[in-house]
Amino acid sequence: MGITGLLLCGFLVVHLAGNLLVYVGAKAYNNYAHELHSMMLLPVAEVGLFLLLFVHIALAFKLTRDNQRARHISYRETQTKIQEKPSLFSRTPMGETSSWMFISGSIILGFLVIHMIDMKLQANPTVDYTDAKPYDIIVQVLGSSLSAPFYIVGTIVLGFHLSHGFWSAFQSLGLNHPKYMPWIKKLAIIFAFVIAAGFVSLPIWGYFIR
Repeated sequence: MGITGLLLCGFLVVHLAGNLLVYVGAKAYNNYAHELHSMMLLPVAEVGLFLLLFVHIALAFKLTRDNQRARHISYRETQTKIQEKPSLFSRTPMGETSSWMFISGSIILGFLVIHMIDMKLQANPTVDYTDAKPYDIIVQVLGSSLSAPFYIVGTIVLGFHLSHGFWSAFQSLGLNHPKYMPWIKKLAIIFAFVIAAGFVSLPIWGYFIR
């Protein structure tokens, strides 16, 4: 779970870096998209990414099921003997850690489906894909009153998911030493904020500013 989560975090960094090129301009973003789709190994990378995501989701189902069988003992409590007060993101009104991570992960999965419909399948009814270049498509999607709210909400939920998932990934790998974990948790919050802020800025720019 920790390994797949960290690999997906790496993908988010690369994906965000590419998407932020919309701020540079149409030429820069179109060149980036052209170079990306010209890569011979892109199909292999996409298959690998989908497999990685599938494994992460499958492990999430298994983890949630195991926790339910263990009478709702949380993932954090079963993986470490370190006692600490629950944080904002480790316990929520929705339930224990694994329950919240499962719920937020499900929302993110729905968000990804919408994203695939918009960009990969090009089936958003509010977007004119005819002869449109990548920059034109992303501007139409982000500027759509149908899609923009989903992207904003989905990205915010992603930030909350990362704020716990990032540091718990290190913990699941056994890197939960009392000396380092507080710093890893702070790094997780910073990482989650940067990723969420970067992605959420895109629909805000497309819908409200551009």
